[in-house]
Amino acid sequence: MKLNKSHTGFGGETRFYSHDASKTKTQMNFSVFLPQSGETPKSAIIWLSGLTCTEANFMEKSGIQNILAGGETMIICPDTSPRGLDLPGEHEDYDFGSGAGFYVNATTEGYKDHYQMYDYVNEEIYELLQSEFKVPADKISIMGHSMGGHGALIIGLKNPEKYGSVSAFAPIVNPTQCAWGQKAFKGYLGNDKEAWKAYDACELIKSGHRHPTELLIDQGAADEFYPESLLTNNFKTVCEAHNQKLEVNLIEDYDHSYYFIASFLEDHVAFHLSHFE
Repeated sequence: MKLNKSHTGFGGETRFYSHDASKTKTQMNFSVFLPQSGETPKSAIIWLSGLTCTEANFMEKSGIQNILAGGETMIICPDTSPRGLDLPGEHEDYDFGSGAGFYVNATTEGYKDHYQMYDYVNEEIYELLQSEFKVPADKISIMGHSMGGHGALIIGLKNPEKYGSVSAFAPIVNPTQCAWGQKAFKGYLGNDKEAWKAYDACELIKSGHRHPTELLIDQGAADEFYPESLLTNNFKTVCEAHNQKLEVNLIEDYDHSYYFIASFLEDHVAFHLSHFE
């Protein structure tokens, strides 16, 4: 790992790293907040960001440092895709390719060699927390926003033994049924729609995947992408039908922005901390 920069604040350190990632075969970036300088954290939350974001957006906009200050829980925020490539169509649109990895393992030509974001998060970031930051394997949780909320849900549902709790802000819960997901999945996974279901939270619940704890979702009622693209109600219906515990808070007047995330992030952190006890 290469430490690119570090900022002291709230008694801890916000750090930005790069490293040679084995899963993507590229250099990848991530950021962390360590709440007590010089102290080993006892637990960690993985944050997955949304479309167009990098490893920096959440650290710069959310106010997470103030929330975690003085505690024993760190947070890590990986980038949303590989960088430094020039694959066909990779840089043409905001919702596919660069900045839009969708946390899947790509199988299409070119992308399959690098866009292995599911394994990068679930294996490489997960293991890095233990090897580099000495976080116990049983003290890691996951959350995210929009595309990252989708990532948190699918990774948490498929690996319940690895993540103590799962939460999301305005997640894309049924990507096989919305334009964002259909575009990304076709580009990364090809035309076999059965293969898409492995990365759809609604389909995972239908096929028997569960998390033993209650899932938490906050959704702004004034979100421009709700309900047509995020399809929150689809997930509520599926979870009710298949006995997955779920809390969905539909919050009036809030949109899809970081103002929304910052307003309710403390609640999500408290939710995860309660599962570390």
